[in-house]
Amino acid sequence: MRKKRLTTKADLEGLTLLGKGGGPGRNLETFPNHHPQYDYVVTLRTEEFTCVCPLTGQPDFGKISIQYIPDQKILESKSLKLYLQSFRNEGAFHEHVTNAMLEEIVAVLAPRWCKITAEFAVRGGIAISVESEYRR
Repeated sequence: MRKKRLTTKADLEGLTLLGKGGGPGRNLETFPNHHPQYDYVVTLRTEEFTCVCPLTGQPDFGKISIQYIPDQKILESKSLKLYLQSFRNEGAFHEHVTNAMLEEIVAVLAPRWCKITAEFAVRGGIAISVESEYRR
């Protein structure tokens, strides 16, 4: 029989975006991992990622998959949504944006492992996929 609450009020402290409005921004938020004794993989995906070509300004569309094994923190999904939206008008090569995401997510989460896969739509007859991985 379960004796303790799965999510506590203390878990919600510090979350400024969940349950509120908000626009795109680079503020990734976390909440405590109640099960750090286990290695489990969290997967977050979107098929609606956009950024722009740094030279032409043309939009680039992609699918992003973020997988990680949490240690003490878990990534809050609304803050991730707003974080990903913040790239919409930013000019960046696919390789740069994928590795920048990995660096920023690892800095906030300090996970045991994290992998980001970015699959960009065909442009000029060539599709680009980028996988970037962190291991502690």
